[in-house]
Amino acid sequence: MTRILIIGATSAIAKATARLWACEGHALYLVGRDKDRLHEIADDLRVRGARSVACAALDVNDLARHADVIDAAAGALGGLDVALIAHGTLGDQKACEQDVRIALQELNTNALSVISLLTHLANRFEAQRHGSIVVLGSVAGERGRQSNYVYGTAKSAVATFMQGVRNRLHRSGVQVLTVKPGFVDTPMTAAFDKKGPLWSPPDAIARAVLRGVAKRRDVVYAPWYWWGVMLVIRSIPERLFKRLSL
Repeated sequence: MTRILIIGATSAIAKATARLWACEGHALYLVGRDKDRLHEIADDLRVRGARSVACAALDVNDLARHADVIDAAAGALGGLDVALIAHGTLGDQKACEQDVRIALQELNTNALSVISLLTHLANRFEAQRHGSIVVLGSVAGERGRQSNYVYGTAKSAVATFMQGVRNRLHRSGVQVLTVKPGFVDTPMTAAFDKKGPLWSPPDAIARAVLRGVAKRRDVVYAPWYWWGVMLVIRSIPERLFKRLSL
């Protein structure tokens, strides 16, 4: 049995991942903003075979509560073996361009709150000298694009922070895994009208998370072909890239 903390547990990818872990009989602690939805998800996970499921409500932007919530999860589970950070928002890029307060709020939710949680988790896992810390990032963080550069900036900041944490915790035997999904068909992307062959369901990302943890990977692109897609995107010279409508 593995003791697993999931932050952002009401997100589509987090729910899909939790279901896979529940089927394996693990103990889960769910954290999210909507308490009623958390309890609905918990009931479903118990039916699927989870060893135990507990919940706690948290607005991730309330940084002062991060340490207490992590401590509560560890207390309820009797320790932590895996922590998955899966929350995030896909903000309105145009609104961010017009109002810096909106842009900073997006950065706070998608970057600073994650960095805060990672700091607390890194200290705990370093002390215990085992376990896996997993964060859902995005391929959007690999290059700034006019259509979503505020969101991409947040994901890029988190990815760089995780590189440092990974380097720091390597000698402690702690895995630090960055999962980089491409386009995922979730409620957060419901506004996108055209969804082509590069789009994936949340279940595909969930399976990539479990494989990445099992194989002790550092970075996982989900699905795998996004590694090649982003290799091409990163290779385009800036003088050409800035002319593209991406």
